[in-house]
Amino acid sequence: MSLTAEIVLARGAFQLDVSFDVPAGGVLAILGPNGSGKSSLLGCLAGLLRPGRARITLGGRDLHGLPAHARAVGMLSQDPLLFPHMSIVDNVAFSPRARGVGRARSREIARHWLEQVDAGEFADRRPGQLSGGQAQRVAVARALAADPELLLLDEPLAALDVDAAPAIRGLLRRVLTEPGNRATVLVTHDPLDALALADQVVVLAGGRIVERGPTREVLTAPRTAFTARIAGLNLVPGTATDGGLRTEDGDLVAGMFASDAEVGKPAVAVFAPSAVSVYPAEDGHPGSPRNTVAAVVGTLEPHGPVIRLRTTGEGWSAGLSADLTPAAVAELHLEPGTVVQLSIKATTVTIHPAIATSHSASSASSRAIGRA
Repeated sequence: MSLTAEIVLARGAFQLDVSFDVPAGGVLAILGPNGSGKSSLLGCLAGLLRPGRARITLGGRDLHGLPAHARAVGMLSQDPLLFPHMSIVDNVAFSPRARGVGRARSREIARHWLEQVDAGEFADRRPGQLSGGQAQRVAVARALAADPELLLLDEPLAALDVDAAPAIRGLLRRVLTEPGNRATVLVTHDPLDALALADQVVVLAGGRIVERGPTREVLTAPRTAFTARIAGLNLVPGTATDGGLRTEDGDLVAGMFASDAEVGKPAVAVFAPSAVSVYPAEDGHPGSPRNTVAAVVGTLEPHGPVIRLRTTGEGWSAGLSADLTPAAVAELHLEPGTVVQLSIKATTVTIHPAIATSHSASSASSRAIGRA
């Protein structure tokens, strides 16, 4: 079932104003910082919040105004929320039972989905006998046993430890990529969840959509600071100019233009932490065309096999990240407060158009809802 949503919701000073589509069988990831409107959006889709104005259709069926139990919507959150007094099979059977399916048939459906999520062996146990990962498998089975036309996933891996999360992510990927008509909306802070599970992504900020598109494209070519941060990339805002990007302070960041970047228009320079070389402040570094800028070490944090350096200070070097080997950190005697020189090859920097403000688009969607 395809989902079409245009939602305007006011909660005090905050206003959510969004519109998006999810095709049948598609998975849309919703990213955004805390307070951006992700939970409010899910609440509107689930029927837990009533927006001031909305058009929400699922397979052509109008959901706006329907109570939560009549929407054919399933929801999975980071807390499994299993009934502690019921067996696992009865927990999962609760979903079809709530739709009026008979007891015996509901148990058949429950056992089927428990097998699908590799949790069949837990059928006769109680929730208190399961680990966090096992309980989340059961929660997935319960959500799917309801045969929802729309599946809402609210940070489903956030509460799992590093050993359990990959297994549940793989389970969700297998279930969500099976042929079918179910539409899925996933809220997550983890770009790996979005990349592994979602076809499309939208990024919220202040109740508006500021980025949208195919997941891999958005996360490899971010246009906002938040998206760059969760994607693990550096982003410098400014204006596209001949040879690169002119920052707000007038500095030039040399780079390669993306096909849709235009001279004189707002733009962002994007590059990976691995593209940033770090030298002592007094050293020059001749060679191929490079961007060089003074910076101050802010933090040094383990990041897999490397140490991620984050800068502080003023100018376009503030807030940049560089990946270094532990040996390089020791050799350079780096610590917070150390003044260094950063160098980035122009060929590793891509200039993309900046995202325009979404007020005009939001106003257009509000007018369309008002006419409905």
